[in-house]
Amino acid sequence: MGLIKGNFSFMQFSVEGQLPQAFNAFVSNRIKGNSYREARNATEEKRMGWVSLTDILDADFEGANYALGDYLIFSLRIDRKQISPKLMKVRLMEEQRKFLAEHEQTRIGKAMNEGIKDRVRLELMSKSDPVPSFYDVLWAVGQNKLYFSSLSDKVADDFVELFKKTFSLNLVRILPQQHPAILKIKTQDNADGADISSIGREFLTWLWFKSEERSGHIALSKNEEVELHLLKRIVLEAGEGEYAQGVVCSGLHAELIEGKEAIRQGKKVKEACMRLLCDQNEWEFHFKADTFYFQSMKMPVKDWTESPEDPSAALLERIYLIENAVKTMDKIYESFLSVRFSAKWTENEKAKLNQWLKKTNRESV
Repeated sequence: MGLIKGNFSFMQFSVEGQLPQAFNAFVSNRIKGNSYREARNATEEKRMGWVSLTDILDADFEGANYALGDYLIFSLRIDRKQISPKLMKVRLMEEQRKFLAEHEQTRIGKAMNEGIKDRVRLELMSKSDPVPSFYDVLWAVGQNKLYFSSLSDKVADDFVELFKKTFSLNLVRILPQQHPAILKIKTQDNADGADISSIGREFLTWLWFKSEERSGHIALSKNEEVELHLLKRIVLEAGEGEYAQGVVCSGLHAELIEGKEAIRQGKKVKEACMRLLCDQNEWEFHFKADTFYFQSMKMPVKDWTESPEDPSAALLERIYLIENAVKTMDKIYESFLSVRFSAKWTENEKAKLNQWLKKTNRESV
């Protein structure tokens, strides 16, 4: 489980709604009332519910608590039954031919064929075993923020639906266009009329430039700076959907030059692997510009040993490191926005970025 150990991939949500006064009792009642239960219907395609983070077989939360300080930690279990399309095709053909032979017909009507298809599907569904999947949930209650360990829109939709049913609270994804930093800049500066549809890609493109401007050192304020390097894989793209044109750079010098040439042609960075260093901690992760998803985050190495007296110490440390990485990226994003929507962008920063691209072009000749 990524929250407990190993690399951690996640999307972020803000939690909207009023928490009840007797919150602890409310959570205990609702999370157990919507915990995972085995399906009674053999043809049920999907079943989901909450289970313990530390023991996925504990759906009653008897052996492990879901509360950890100001955080709630648990897992979403989703069981899905999936039928192989090829198996479905073979069984359907068999039943169709059987029907034609029994009724001495040469063709099957549309309604009857749909009935045969439904019957075959239910038969296969009743004989197949569900495949379970588990997704970690980290809810920072005091911050009205939640981390969810899936990057799938389909899974996220299921999660949001069950979360609202359980806690009567809404979840809103934290995307670059609706990020709190954007809202803050809008209220302070003149960003209201600006096009922010691709602001995430603008940010990541700018971040590539900043990572090379001062050997990776990026100033967040007069007294604070971080170090950031883009690593092996950078994905650039222009356009959307079927009209999208992309370039993938794998870290070799010539390919990075190709990527910067793509920027000159109008493409922007869509995804990048990066190394972030802050406060003597170091993270590596894949960052997605359109969604601000963190993929395969590798945590700083810490010499933690769990003890019987305090078994949750290591988990709290990992939570701290996850939040620290996210907060640092938020600060960098806010720093970008403060420049992007000010006179500094056209007067200074944009010229520096263009000079960086020209310098790369000259070095490649």
